[in-house]
Amino acid sequence: MRIDDTFASLKKQNKKAFIAYVAAGDPSFDLSLEIMHSLVGVGADIIELGLPFSDPLADGIVNQMAADRALKAGMSTVRSLELVKAFREKNDSTPIVLFTYLNPIFTYGFSRFQQDAVDAGADGVLLLDLPPDEAELSTELAENKGLSHIRLIAPSSPPERVKLLAEKAEGFIYALSRSGVTGGHSAPAETIPAQVAAIKAHTDVPVCVGFGISNPEQAALVAKSADGVIVGSAIVKRVEENLKNPAKAVAEFTKPLVDAIRVN
Repeated sequence: MRIDDTFASLKKQNKKAFIAYVAAGDPSFDLSLEIMHSLVGVGADIIELGLPFSDPLADGIVNQMAADRALKAGMSTVRSLELVKAFREKNDSTPIVLFTYLNPIFTYGFSRFQQDAVDAGADGVLLLDLPPDEAELSTELAENKGLSHIRLIAPSSPPERVKLLAEKAEGFIYALSRSGVTGGHSAPAETIPAQVAAIKAHTDVPVCVGFGISNPEQAALVAKSADGVIVGSAIVKRVEENLKNPAKAVAEFTKPLVDAIRVN
């Protein structure tokens, strides 16, 4: 598995993972593909690819607008998987995690989606609005055909819930630095070490922290206690501000964040 191999390699080098989120097809299929390659070019270890959806309730305005731009550009779940396949033509090593909601996958068909995603070259899926205990009620969703099911853990999750989520985690755990929707707010770094430690008490799966990380200083602070740093809205904002040549702007913004966590 690419995700497991990536974290194992980073651990041997005493390095932390940098995970970058972008919306599939924002601002277009071809430019989105360029952005993905540019992120890898400046050191991103894993790409989180958001599948465009009309009602992204967990997303802040920046990612909502990105989804809207992608939908207007003709993106769909099928086209998003085609984007993954196109990326794999030049890159067969960087893991891709699909960041999505239940509705598009329900419409597509759970078993079909998981198989098609793996065939396209995806490595994991993060279903934002589907708790794992409910997922187990569906035999289709409970099946694992090579697509790791990434779990979210919020700082407000009670200890028994943290234990449940951590024990069922695959690939890595997405630990939220704060509650609420996505967006470039200050990450509460002072709470993160204890939060990560509480999760790690129940699992050996890497714990990565995201939500609100938007500058090198924040990234470096989070990397001191987490296995990886996740940056989304701050990257997507650079796409929004540079629609004609987003890949260059994204690379220039992201490289200092990657460099900041490499010194830990």
